[in-house]
Parts: sequence; structure tokens; C-alpha cells
Amino acid sequence: MFFKLKKVDWPMVGILVIFMVLSSLLVRSAIAPYEGKFNAYDLKTLVFYVIGFIVVFGMSLVDYRTILKYSWFIYGAGCLMLILVYLFAPVKNGARSWFELPGNLLFQPAELVKVILILTTAYLLGQREQQHLRFGRDIIPISAVTLIPFVLVVIQPDLGNAIIYLIILVAMLWIGNAKYSHVVIAFTILLGALILFVTLFNTFNTEIREYLEENNKQHWYQRINTFINPDQASNDERHQSSYAKMAIGSGGLLGDGYMNGELKNKKFIPYPYSDSIFVVVGEEFGFVGSSLLLLLYFMFIYRMILIAMRCIDKRGAYIIIGIVAMFLFQIFENVGMMIGLMPITGITLPFISYGGTSLLINMLCIGLVFSIKLHQEKYKVD
Repeated sequence: MFFKLKKVDWPMVGILVIFMVLSSLLVRSAIAPYEGKFNAYDLKTLVFYVIGFIVVFGMSLVDYRTILKYSWFIYGAGCLMLILVYLFAPVKNGARSWFELPGNLLFQPAELVKVILILTTAYLLGQREQQHLRFGRDIIPISAVTLIPFVLVVIQPDLGNAIIYLIILVAMLWIGNAKYSHVVIAFTILLGALILFVTLFNTFNTEIREYLEENNKQHWYQRINTFINPDQASNDERHQSSYAKMAIGSGGLLGDGYMNGELKNKKFIPYPYSDSIFVVVGEEFGFVGSSLLLLLYFMFIYRMILIAMRCIDKRGAYIIIGIVAMFLFQIFENVGMMIGLMPITGITLPFISYGGTSLLINMLCIGLVFSIKLHQEKYKVD
């Protein structure tokens, strides 16, 4: 069985090693000004990476088709976790999203459900054997599978992961052979819904703000209003976005140097080790460092797309495209919100931001990609 590991995509493994080094160094720089408040987060990042590599190679040896057979049971378990975390988890940062585990560790079920949705959607798409998707018998049921966890995550509230669920759904329906007419209809509906949302938000701005404040969800209003109406937002509401852009811009071409980011060191950047870690890259390594990081992501995504293109089993290709869509959106959203192109959502930068759950889930995804590469014998749809 272990001889199969020779077929692993070693260039991707090499990029993961580079990510590990970058992440630990950037997290160390990010927590340096806080004098022990975030104790050993850089070392914990290395530990999570070591565990993550074990997950990658362990998952590689498991035939992904065996997992697909039990996708419905896994889906049910994922939805159950989302219900339990909402009912019993303590409130952290205004949301019920994390189970507290021994050793001060946190587990976020919404992260794992991203992978579960990819597997379940791939299983359903595989039943069509590359035929055009029917609106009533295929697109609606598959969308409903995503809608249930979407609602469960929105009420936590965790808008960032909820949006990722929709991105995964759209990407997988597209690659799953949705008709162009259905795509045009869906795009028109989404565009109309977005315009309607912005119009209603501005029309009933005061009422929405008062309602969300009464229900202790004022951070939703602040994030949305800061993005839609930046001129109307207060200094506190614009704080993260304004200082992030200022710090990245001050980095110039080559940056201020490792550990020398001025705004980061003066604690003007909230969550520099997590959501805002791209600010550390931009401020300390400048345009060149930021571009090299994005180039690494490009190479990483490119390797996954190559594997998808060579899949005999189209279900494997569906899984990889779902994973690629998830990573691409997270990268675009995280970088975009730091430079003012996207609203602040709390989405972390894959493989770079500190976070045990998100890193291990990302490594699990790479393990799935390797499993697909290693198990491309001819198949029969179950």
C-alpha cells in the first residue's frame, strides 16, 4: 500500500513545507508585540502542521471512493454537529461556532462541513454520469443539501463560512454540467438579489441597525455598512479596513523588514496572527513578498487542477474543483478585505493564518486530492 505514496504530487508537498515555514514565521512576527498574550502560537502552528502532514499522507492511502459510499452518513453527522454547536457551545466573538476541547483547543464544525459538502455534492453529481443537470431533479435537490448547513451556520452567526458553502455549490454545479440557461437564470437571480439587498439595506438602514443591536448582532451591521457605505461608517467601524490598507501601502516594494512592521508593532492591526496576517506580509515584505506568496498559491492551485484534468473518475474531478473553489475564494476574500475590495468577514488565509481546525481541514483536503490521484483505476458508479 505504501508504494502508492510514490505517486503523491511532491511539488505540492514542497509548497506545503514552504507554507509551514512562512506561517510559523509570520505568526511569530504577528504575536511579538503582545508579550506572551498569544503564547507559543508560532510553535503550535508547527505542531499543527506536523499533525497535518500525517493527515495528508494517511488520507492519501484511503480510497476516496470508499468515503463517497458513506457520504450521506457523513453529511448527517456534519449537520448534527452544527446543531449541537449552536445549542451547547459557549459564545466566542459573538458567535456559537466552536466546541471547547481539552488542552484549550477549539474545534469549529463549520470548517469540517465544507469538506463534507464537497463530498456529498460530488456523490450526487456522480449519479448523473456527466449528463446535463436537470433543474427540478438535480439542481434543486443538490442546492437543498447545501442550504441546510448554510442556514445552520448563518444563525451561529458565521457569514464567512456560509458564503463559502455557496461558492462550493456554484463551482461544482458548473463543472457538473449545468446547462448554460440555468447558469444565466441563477446569475440573474443572484444579481437581482444583491441589488435588492443593497437597496433594502440603505432604505431601512436605521431599522436594521436597531434590530441587530437588540439581538446582539451589531457586528453584522458594522461590517456590512462599512463595506456598502464606507463614508457613513464611524472610525471604529473602519478601523480594521483603514489600518490594513495603510499598513500594506506603507510596505512599498520590499517592505519594512521581518518583525519591523510599524503599525503591526503598535497594535493597530486586529488579529494580525489570524484574519489580518496578509497585512503582516504586505507591511514587512512589501509588494514583492505579497506577490511571491500569491504566486505560490497559483502554483498550488495549478497542481490540483492538473490532477483534476487527468481524473478517470469524474467524481474525483468534482471533489478537486470543490476544494479549488474553496481555496480560491478564501484567498480572494482574505486578501480582498485587507485591501478594501471585499467586506470584512473573518475568513482566514489558507495555510498561513493561525488556526488549528482550519489548517487540519485544509490538510485533509489535500489528502483527498492525493487520494484521488493515487486511486484512479477504472471504476463503477456505486
